[in-house]
Amino acid sequence: MVEPTDRSSTAGQRLGAPESFGVSTLEPGLRPPTQPPGKLVSIRVQMLDDTQEVFQISQRSPGKVLFDLVCAHLNLTEGDYFGLEYQDQRKMTVWLDLLKPTLKQIRRPKNTILRFVVKFFPPDHTQLMEELTRYLFALQIKHDLACGRLICNDTSAALMVSHIIQSEIGDFDDTQSWQHLLHNKYLPDQDAIRDKITDCHRKHVGQTPAESDYQLLEIARRLEMYGIRLHPAKDREGIKLNLAVAHTGVLVFQGYTKINAFNWSKIRKLSFKRKRFLIKLRADPNSHHDTLEFAMASRDCCKIFWKICVEYHAFFRLFEEPKPKPKPILFTRGSSFRFSGRTQKQIIDYVKDSELKKVPFERKHSKILSMPPQSSSFKSHMPKEVIHHHYPSSGDSPLGSPHVVVNGNGPVNDQVMGSPSVLGPGQSPERQQLSPLTSPLLTEAGYVRNDDEDEARRKKFPTDKAYFIAKELLTTERTYLKDLQVITESFQSIVGKDEAFPDPVKNLISANYDPVYKFHQGFLKEVEQRLAQWEGRSNAHIKGDYQRIGDVLLKNIQGLRQLTIHLQKHSECLVELERACRTSRKVETLCREFEQQRVCYLPFNIFLLRPLHRLLHYKLILERLCKHYPPTHDDFRDCRAALADISEMVLQLQGTMMKMENFQKLLELKKDLTGIDGLVIPGREFIRLGCLSKLSGKGLQQRMFFLFSDSLIYTSRGMTPSNQFKVHGQLPLYGMTIRESEEEWGVPHSFTLFGQRQSVVVAASCAAEMERWVEDIRLAIDLAEQSSSPDTDLLSSSLSENTEQEMEDELCSSRSSLERQGHRGNTTVHVCWHRNTSVSMVDFSVAVENQLSGNLLRKFKNSNGWQKLWVVFTNFSLFFYKSHQDDYPLASLPLLGYSVTVPSESENIHKDYVFKLHFKSHVYYFRSESEYTFERWMEVIRSATCSASRSLPSTRKDLY
Repeated sequence: MVEPTDRSSTAGQRLGAPESFGVSTLEPGLRPPTQPPGKLVSIRVQMLDDTQEVFQISQRSPGKVLFDLVCAHLNLTEGDYFGLEYQDQRKMTVWLDLLKPTLKQIRRPKNTILRFVVKFFPPDHTQLMEELTRYLFALQIKHDLACGRLICNDTSAALMVSHIIQSEIGDFDDTQSWQHLLHNKYLPDQDAIRDKITDCHRKHVGQTPAESDYQLLEIARRLEMYGIRLHPAKDREGIKLNLAVAHTGVLVFQGYTKINAFNWSKIRKLSFKRKRFLIKLRADPNSHHDTLEFAMASRDCCKIFWKICVEYHAFFRLFEEPKPKPKPILFTRGSSFRFSGRTQKQIIDYVKDSELKKVPFERKHSKILSMPPQSSSFKSHMPKEVIHHHYPSSGDSPLGSPHVVVNGNGPVNDQVMGSPSVLGPGQSPERQQLSPLTSPLLTEAGYVRNDDEDEARRKKFPTDKAYFIAKELLTTERTYLKDLQVITESFQSIVGKDEAFPDPVKNLISANYDPVYKFHQGFLKEVEQRLAQWEGRSNAHIKGDYQRIGDVLLKNIQGLRQLTIHLQKHSECLVELERACRTSRKVETLCREFEQQRVCYLPFNIFLLRPLHRLLHYKLILERLCKHYPPTHDDFRDCRAALADISEMVLQLQGTMMKMENFQKLLELKKDLTGIDGLVIPGREFIRLGCLSKLSGKGLQQRMFFLFSDSLIYTSRGMTPSNQFKVHGQLPLYGMTIRESEEEWGVPHSFTLFGQRQSVVVAASCAAEMERWVEDIRLAIDLAEQSSSPDTDLLSSSLSENTEQEMEDELCSSRSSLERQGHRGNTTVHVCWHRNTSVSMVDFSVAVENQLSGNLLRKFKNSNGWQKLWVVFTNFSLFFYKSHQDDYPLASLPLLGYSVTVPSESENIHKDYVFKLHFKSHVYYFRSESEYTFERWMEVIRSATCSASRSLPSTRKDLY
């Protein structure tokens, strides 16, 4: 029901965050911090209970603003024990610096998820004064146990898990406890000690969740690995060790065994020099060494560990926050980093001196109330599993009444429709459930619909937003299955007939893609059947039995987990296929000829990555469903369980995915470039490609630049039939400096690159492009200077090794074989050349997630009718088909450089859900079927057009 205006809002609603039904307070508490003026940016934060919240911060806000927003959302008084961590551009986990601007630290705000976790582990949990704080610490212990970070013996592990279960489901019940352990993973090797866990659980009868948290922390704090985060290092003899920091000082581990400890009282100074981490000890007549030296993987690793040591020392040893150092007048030396926030003593004193009201909060995983309700709002915020005994919902009303959905910009009334409980006057259940959509199977492709009739049907028979989210699953699954067919049918039928193609590679691809294809055939059928029932093509919809999708998703995602071993092998397929192409000219020719076929509308290697990318799509769809549904909805529990499963799969395969993406991009660029050998080498990462003008004796000349982690290559477009780009120069990044030089040369948006052997003056097309290039080049220079040795990673190093005895038809020429063959000349590189723009690896990663399929009506600028087309958005382009059953697109529209807007009044497009694409004189109009699909198309297209500031902070609303 619509909430009364006088009821207490949650902290999350007060801050404009979407509903997540995780840890949240029920009454007003801490005030959100004031923010500097400027555009707002959405930042996603994952809480300790695995929910995600979106916070809006100003572009100039320091990290402390975001951190305070999170604490205010939770009403967390003792927030200084916690921190926000994330993966930076070097794929290293770092803490958000509270003093620096957030957006100077996070380069991909809309694609970065920060994690709110415990940062400082006190020696005694009784120092934590608030029940909420202890609950969050208990969640951290639960995470550390599950991921294998908190190492302990079986007895301690079983006892801790038993307290967690007591907190979640209450007193021991033989059947319920056993089932709960079967469906929840608390330990990596849980099955081996399941009996021990249940024996311990039997002894906790009557124990409240708060008492369970207390007991859990009591056991955990006595463990040697409690709160320990290991940082790999080596001693002077090259023996592998691990460094860690605790409230007592710096610790040294060999494996998981502590072999030394240096208390703060004994340490005179901590420092680092390049890759060496130094501990300088106070003078001790019993010690021969006053300086200990450890080698770490890189300077960054040293600095990250040094920072956390500085913070741990300040937090536990100082009485108050250290004051900032005065800025030197002439020279700076060393890092200006300092600890920011209250010390532990300040927190304890503050809580003791303040008469803080105990605020109720929810435990996401618990079926037991942690504190008695103190307001009328409590009932409506309780999780479904808590309230279903007292407030049973009608089986005829699965969707419920209208309710309020809160997005990043405040409350929006979102009418939940399609339920018999909200029928209008004179409407029957049968008519209410009629779908306003016509199945593509029943219509002629290109049919021009009667617009008035279509509008009337849409307004008369509104449909729940969940239906359109489920329909997005259906439409994208159809495209995904077609993409799998390119591998399992089209490609395999070609290579199966050719004796030159090696059988091991053929069998490897078949063994690891065919089962995935077969599985998704069944998955698609189930989704199609459910959508048909949801739309009302049978009588089942009258009771609402089929107006859900979570059960289908949960069943199939659990089935998909059984295919993880095949998904992990896809990187090997990519490597082996490339090795076969390098070894045999016939195999390479065969693959290149296949890429010229219309069915292969993208570079073939992209299809090989599709199964891993599809996992991301399932995760995003389930996140939208979980945010849309109230926790009391019949579909919410299945969706939440499915989301947990798919999130675990994504996390497990994320490293493989990132390596494959970089490797695939290097292979793709190898086809576009000529005049360079060994583009794919160990440790090289692609960063950005695009157009810049190079200043020479002949003036400014258009050149294509390719930025990698070790070098910058510039090229000109060749005049060969394949339109490859010919390399003119290669600038090593090591030792390079960069200077903006617009005033010096009188050229707008120009900057100079000073290399060790030459300098180059270049100009970007606009200020935004210049900013992207300068930022990425500076990042690449840092990477080049800090990586002392190449990172040997599986995907690239396996190709650079000496191959076996090469065959007679090996590629003996230094030229790429593509010079001898036709090459599709409409790649991303060519589009960037013609549209005078650039694309980064960040953009490619974003594009992976932003894929969409579905029916759209298209109209040209000077035409009258609307043509219905099946449209697929992927790889920065729209691909147009007559219907979803077609094997190849009729046409495509690359979107780099385009703008996407809503038509103005003067354009006389008097229709709902219309967006406009335009580039110079090219204008196209597209109509979608609902507000949800309109917003989705706008969102994904913005990610590929110049209107989206692609590597700068996004100000897009988080709508879902």
